[in-house]
Amino acid sequence: MPEAWSAKRERQYEHIKKGLKQRGESTDTAEEIAARTVNKERARAGEARESSKRSADDISSGRRGGLRSHKGSGGRTKAQLYNEAKQKNVKGRSKMTKAQLERAVGR
Repeated sequence: MPEAWSAKRERQYEHIKKGLKQRGESTDTAEEIAARTVNKERARAGEARESSKRSADDISSGRRGGLRSHKGSGGRTKAQLYNEAKQKNVKGRSKMTKAQLERAVGR
């Protein structure tokens, strides 16, 4: 983790990484996603030395996640549903469509 991160950003990184691991992501993937998320939040808050215009102007990662977790525009992604089905040992999940996965994991 970069030294430039504040204690708040360190906590944020650990929290995101822990959540991803609980959802079945590998340690490497969880660390990468957490670091990218924290860096983007730093860019949005003006804490980063450099940032792309898109990073600075985009909606926050938490807001985006909140929008996606509901039934909004499509609800959870197929990958999220698949990981949940995997945790619940749903048989035949690899051949299921997104709609079938939604029914299989329920709510």
